[in-house]
Amino acid sequence: MLKYSGQIRLLVAVDCIILGFDGEGYKLLLIQRGFAPEKKKWSLMGGFVQPKESVDDAASRILADLTGLKNVYLEQLHTFGDPDRDPVERTIAVAYFALLDIQKYEKQLSKEYHAEWFPLKEMPELIFDHSKMVEMAKNRLRYKAALHPILFELLPEKFTLPQLQALYEGLYDTTFDKRNFNRKLLSTGLFVKQKDKDKDSSKKGAFFFKLDQGKYLNNFQAFLKFIPNPEKFLMP
Repeated sequence: MLKYSGQIRLLVAVDCIILGFDGEGYKLLLIQRGFAPEKKKWSLMGGFVQPKESVDDAASRILADLTGLKNVYLEQLHTFGDPDRDPVERTIAVAYFALLDIQKYEKQLSKEYHAEWFPLKEMPELIFDHSKMVEMAKNRLRYKAALHPILFELLPEKFTLPQLQALYEGLYDTTFDKRNFNRKLLSTGLFVKQKDKDKDSSKKGAFFFKLDQGKYLNNFQAFLKFIPNPEKFLMP
């Protein structure tokens, strides 16, 4: 077999930043690492890329191992290649972020990895450079959510406008004017109002909405100006 002479072999890993929204705040899915070093410490879900698979296929496999899911929103984030990021061997990590509806998939989580959801603002100390990965994923999501309706991947099939507002306010750590925000959302034509209401949050209740999947998929790349002056929320 032909090989490049004089080159050192490197390991390639995939780490998945799995984000969810529980109706009130953002959560991060973490596992307890099952082997040394840093055994039983909190970690992103990850694994090594196998010889005959692409990094994208590896990310999908690793996510499916934990959640049992396929066709989840999964996007490559960044490659982390600091020479000493892993104390055992030189390992290059390709980070991905995934968006899940917590309510829909929580029961499918594999018990093998001792997975647990943590509030994003209260995540524990993570191994290696995983905290840096999470921060980068959060900033990427802020940027993309200002341009595209990507956050709807986090919502259940039926949702209310207050839930939508909480979704955006939680990501940008700010407060939006309710009337203006709702007007901008409804002006997109992406939502179908339902006849029933959510009575859990208030006596009056809030009408449920559903996403018009046809319009959503056709207009996913459309500039949706939900966020006023989004550049002020974005890290350089």
